[in-house]
Amino acid sequence: MNATAEPFDGKIFVRTLTGAPGVYRMFDAADELLYVGKAGNLKKRVGSYFLKPALQPRIASMVAQIARMETTVTRTEAEALLLEAQLIKTLKPRYNIVLRDDKSYPYIHLTVGDYPRLAFHRGARNEAGRYFGPFPSAGAVRATLDLVQKLFRIRNCEESYFRNRSRPCLQYQINRCTAPCVGLVSVEDYAQNVRHAEMFLDGRAGAIMDELVASMERASAELAFERAAQIRDRIAAVKRVQANHFVQGASADMDVIACAIRNGVACVSVLFFRNGVALGSRDFFPRLPTEADEAVILASFVAQYYLERPLPSELILSHAIEDAVPLSEAFSAQAGHAVEIKTSVRSERARFRDLAIRNAEASLASRLASRQTQLARFEALRDLLGLEETPKRIECFDISHTMGEATVASCVVYGPEGAEKSQYRRFNITGITGGDDYAAMRQALQRRFRRAAAANDAVADAMAGESAAKPLRIDESLVKLPDLLLIDGGKGQLQQAIEVLDELGLQGMPVVGVAKGEARKAGDETLIIGRTGRTLWPGPESLASHLVQSVRDEAHRFAITGHRGRREKARETSTLEEVAGVGARRRAALLRHFGGLGGLSKAGIEELMQVKGISRDLAERIYASFHG
Repeated sequence: MNATAEPFDGKIFVRTLTGAPGVYRMFDAADELLYVGKAGNLKKRVGSYFLKPALQPRIASMVAQIARMETTVTRTEAEALLLEAQLIKTLKPRYNIVLRDDKSYPYIHLTVGDYPRLAFHRGARNEAGRYFGPFPSAGAVRATLDLVQKLFRIRNCEESYFRNRSRPCLQYQINRCTAPCVGLVSVEDYAQNVRHAEMFLDGRAGAIMDELVASMERASAELAFERAAQIRDRIAAVKRVQANHFVQGASADMDVIACAIRNGVACVSVLFFRNGVALGSRDFFPRLPTEADEAVILASFVAQYYLERPLPSELILSHAIEDAVPLSEAFSAQAGHAVEIKTSVRSERARFRDLAIRNAEASLASRLASRQTQLARFEALRDLLGLEETPKRIECFDISHTMGEATVASCVVYGPEGAEKSQYRRFNITGITGGDDYAAMRQALQRRFRRAAAANDAVADAMAGESAAKPLRIDESLVKLPDLLLIDGGKGQLQQAIEVLDELGLQGMPVVGVAKGEARKAGDETLIIGRTGRTLWPGPESLASHLVQSVRDEAHRFAITGHRGRREKARETSTLEEVAGVGARRRAALLRHFGGLGGLSKAGIEELMQVKGISRDLAERIYASFHG
């Protein structure tokens, strides 16, 4: 922003506003978004920042930074709420409460066909079949699938595996599948099992019991005692599951949400109930840049969290929120059914609300204890390395490849709060001799820090008045430099890091090599200190060693994951690219049809011809590419 620009006059700006509902956005002198808010009356709400005689210290600090404001008028306050949530979720303003965990939720997917499969699913629900969920976690899905397999013996194998079986697999041997792949169950009997599994997932276990009891009585009347005994055992199993997983008083679909705050950290705990079944819970720790109470946090959480997620018919909150009515209206329009937001509840719902509050308080206590442990590890590492200050950002680099193939470098970032996964980076290494770890490390470090050094130079020029008058916009993740750089490797890799930092004028950055011990045992690592080459052996009992191990292991995991993905992609692509007539579209169709290269390599010529666009001649060439 031009240094000669006039300061922002909020009172004059308020005079230009309408009394309609809408959303307002505050920007600072560098054109960075400070805050997004919604208003039922823009003129009154925005005016409250500039006309009130006293504001909270943090709010006053934010208002003092405003260089300009923007507003968007909406038709209703409900629309303003949804637009505010969308902007906060997308732009993550500095002074807003931001929901950090935004992973898509998992479902159970029941496919179509004569022998459908039940499987874990995450992502877009665009395949044919039914979806059950969402579940609070992958663990909840797998636990439910495990129960359904035990009770109803529905297959969970991939299509390519299912079509190529010649004998029953282990799932059949342990009584978790009826082996439809080799015809050991009729289509009709399998369909009955699938129907019961659907009823179970829909929460209609009572109806299943009635049908099973009737089937057992018919089998007994027909003197089919072995079959009657099998049905009796299934009835007993369903009863046990029903007792453990069905919740009295939770007949409605509802989420129970509670918030707890302590020491500047907030925890929001959500209990999920669908069709009378308790699906489990999930905890969130939103970013709190401003002072906020439980009601404010819950209002912001609910608006952001349910913006693009399926909504239950009831949301029960631990604290009353200001925007309950417009939020309920917006959610009802979004979901296509009535969505009630409740706080004053009785009986069983009050019990669930109290349970959610206890969960939030317990999770918060655990988080704070973990935070203290993490801080103690950072302080121990500071003392061990003789750093002037406790590092707030640690970056660690690692290299992964297989015999020089598909080399990938990883960069992971740790702070006092733990892993900062949004800051992770991977580098696909090219143009080096396969297996040259030194060259790979040099390339990764150059790519990471060259842009960071350039960004910092631009910032320095701007502060010295050498830049243009336009606002300086730089990716903040590039400007940030680590307070400590860890290199997974010995003196050779460490030397590459030192040379790169010297070339880029970043000599002041502490850098440490992490060399494996003789037995490659965790805790035996030797730390090699920067340019001095001094070695330290903190030992397995050291808190500093625990932190280094955690960061190094995460860098190793992240590098291996990237390497495996790159290697498999290269192998799949190269194998099929060698076949004349197989372009990108046919290659994708083949891999999709057979579930990957493994299923494709086992397919016969006739099976290959079932894929659209694959003639007999082309199928024979594909078959020959795998089998010679």
